[in-house]
Amino acid sequence: MTSENPVFERHQTVYKTDTKFQLDTLSYQTQYVDIYFLRLAKLKRIVEAHGRERWDAVEVNGDYVKRVDRVLDVRQGELCWITGTIYMNMPLKPNVLDDIAKDHFISAPLPRQKYRDFEKDQIMIEDESGRLELVGSKIKTEDLVTGCVVGVMGTETASGEFEVIDIVLPELPDQNPRPIPKAPSSQRNYVALLSGLNITGNIHESIETHLLVEYLLGEAGSPEDQAKTSSISRLIIAGNSLSEPHAQATDDAAAAASSSRPTKSKKYGYDAASYNAKPTAVLDALLTDLCTSISVTLMPGETDPANASLPQQKMHPTMFPTAKYYTGSTFIPSTNPHACEIDGVRFLGTSGQTIDDVFKYVDGDDRLEMMEKTLRWRLVAPTAPDTLWCYPFQDDDQFVIETCPHVYFIGNQSEFGTRLTHGLNNQEVRLITIPKFSETGELVLVDLETLDCEIISFKSKSGVSA
Repeated sequence: MTSENPVFERHQTVYKTDTKFQLDTLSYQTQYVDIYFLRLAKLKRIVEAHGRERWDAVEVNGDYVKRVDRVLDVRQGELCWITGTIYMNMPLKPNVLDDIAKDHFISAPLPRQKYRDFEKDQIMIEDESGRLELVGSKIKTEDLVTGCVVGVMGTETASGEFEVIDIVLPELPDQNPRPIPKAPSSQRNYVALLSGLNITGNIHESIETHLLVEYLLGEAGSPEDQAKTSSISRLIIAGNSLSEPHAQATDDAAAAASSSRPTKSKKYGYDAASYNAKPTAVLDALLTDLCTSISVTLMPGETDPANASLPQQKMHPTMFPTAKYYTGSTFIPSTNPHACEIDGVRFLGTSGQTIDDVFKYVDGDDRLEMMEKTLRWRLVAPTAPDTLWCYPFQDDDQFVIETCPHVYFIGNQSEFGTRLTHGLNNQEVRLITIPKFSETGELVLVDLETLDCEIISFKSKSGVSA
């Protein structure tokens, strides 16, 4: 007797892409200051509503705390609260003079891991009227970055500084309810999250990448593994699919000595003839294989061939001569940041640049805590345009989070991490840091019904439950 292999059918989901981060025109002809005015106008009323709820009934020495409309209207000795945009004056932050130094071939300072210096940093609040320096133990223990909108309560000191007693944030925005979980069954519904493939195109490409493709196609593992794979309805690749090019300057004299042919001069020491198209071809083949069976959303990252400024737009379809024929069905090139709904569950995520930049402003290295902060600031990229490149928006600040996601992910982190965070109105968000696959060999699975996470590791024989 011969037993037939079981046949599995991949679970299907309803996918809706949010076009929030897609730009019709890409122009740098306007000033960046408009972003801060738009951001303040959008978030000020929200912060003020929290401020009224928290401070309107507060009484000190017979006087009630009063709201002040503008920063410059604060009076010395008067207990009040104001709303504005935070500006961090940090001497260790990069500035345009460093770029000019590079242009003049002066040795530029090495990049820093952190910009924070508690001895020299100044924290300021500003609006359309002016700036006011914030002092006090309360503000020093609050991790803030340039660009976040807050409300602060306190009083102006004799030296003209504002001593902060309390602070309010915009907090999490309203959240659409998740679909009601179905009755427990053996058929789960997963979305896979992946980042940092860093494909080099070398003939000895990582074996983990091949195992990953075979696993997602249901060609590897036992029937139980294949049954689980069929429950993975979609794959989101969160940036850095291609490795960073390593074009090195060559010594013309040494090259000329080792060859009888004349050596052509190279602009900035880079030989255009050494361009290697192999990584893109390998990625195209990998996507083509996956798209025959599973829907793939591809986000650009810092090392991918896309625009450097946020929001990064979709990678051009001509890069994928084979996979592009699946566009509109199972191949979905997307932006970075990316927002979508899968079976009513809202996803929001970036390829990592946003949190990597916030990391430089704050004390500590808890990436999940930083993610939670950005949600409470309602800003997916709070440090843009201060130290993170972005487009100079004129009509709307695209980085303001208007609808609270159910799943918030950040790609290309050093390790996997996850936890639930909650808002004031019973919002519940699953925070996920996705590790670099090229370093960890890990794939993250998210259960759409419970929002529980699970790790599938291709460097070991078993997955580890999160």
